[in-house]
Amino acid sequence: MDRFDGARVYFSPCGIGLGHVGRSHPIAEALRRRGADVVFSTYLEGVDYVKKLGFPVAPSPAMSLITDSSGRIDLRMSATQGLQALPRFLRQVNVEMEYMKAYRPDVVVSDTRLSSIFAANLLGVPSVLILNQFQPIVPRSQHNFRLSKIADGIMLTLIGRGWAASDLILIPDFPEPYTISLESLRIPGPYRRLVRLVGAILPRKPEKVSDTGWVREAVGAEEGQRLIFAAISGPRQEKLPLIALLRPIFEEFPDDYRVVMSMGMPNGGSKPTSTGSLTMIPWVHSRFEYLKACDLVISRAGHETIMQSICFGKPQILIPTPGHTEQYGNARRAKELGVAEAIHQRDLTRERLLALVERVLSDGGYLERLEEINAKNSLGDGVENAVEAIGELLRR
Repeated sequence: MDRFDGARVYFSPCGIGLGHVGRSHPIAEALRRRGADVVFSTYLEGVDYVKKLGFPVAPSPAMSLITDSSGRIDLRMSATQGLQALPRFLRQVNVEMEYMKAYRPDVVVSDTRLSSIFAANLLGVPSVLILNQFQPIVPRSQHNFRLSKIADGIMLTLIGRGWAASDLILIPDFPEPYTISLESLRIPGPYRRLVRLVGAILPRKPEKVSDTGWVREAVGAEEGQRLIFAAISGPRQEKLPLIALLRPIFEEFPDDYRVVMSMGMPNGGSKPTSTGSLTMIPWVHSRFEYLKACDLVISRAGHETIMQSICFGKPQILIPTPGHTEQYGNARRAKELGVAEAIHQRDLTRERLLALVERVLSDGGYLERLEEINAKNSLGDGVENAVEAIGELLRR
């Protein structure tokens, strides 16, 4: 389907952090360029981000997990909040239905939002689900192991059936054996007919990003210095503890390095501040120029950040959000594939992080494995594959 003239497409990405909106955005742009009318519905940080991207957005009731002062997911408090989750979820479904009735979409595109899938299903509107975690896994510890196992069983059954209410499920990942979200994709047999692997969804392809010399000049990276891009993303309550930990560490990095830390704050402006070896920027507009110019990425273990770094051929050091089982799984896979190292947030010190940085940058094997994955990625353009899948659904 080359043109989408007159098609009304309703995007409903999860609003926790910016990754889901960021993944939906290039698909929405591609559809709009081909004549589609596009609107968004999201919540929390996602609302301001969509506005910044220039799309109309309707705010929906928020749902999120609770974290403690370290950024760790607080299972006990989240479970307490969970008593209110069902009424809040039903309210979100009701709000989504009202928005859809007003907009009258031809198709709904949900990125990891069950409420919009339910709303579309109840209204008889075709829906596409973008997903890299089929079964959310509850964080486990010695104190809540039994509770977690019970919760996992309930989630696999209820949420899995909910995802299957969509007409298509698109997985934005690499083909096996390079799939990053492999641990999160335990999809029951009856639902696999809905699933299509589409590849990485990139807002900008590496070959479209040119002349990044100005990035090194802007941050004062001289010849011979290594440039590290610390791309800190995720919900605010998960980002701030990590930023507070990393700031003094990066400021005292040796003169061999320059570090740019993007704080992932869309409304924070783009004025850089520098101390020692570190330059901090609340919001980096030219993210992909920085990604292409750097020698190494340090970040949380979010799926999109890992996928983008691999596609741009950059090795990584991953710091999963404490208690975030999906990120633990992503970090394990990236390490197994030989494209990253990982460290627990509780183990962060200048000496340990610097040792990891030096290990990764001195070992050419990481770059070799990145080249191998990109050479063998047979799925092609994830944005085009997603657009084609949406077009197929519209033609049914």
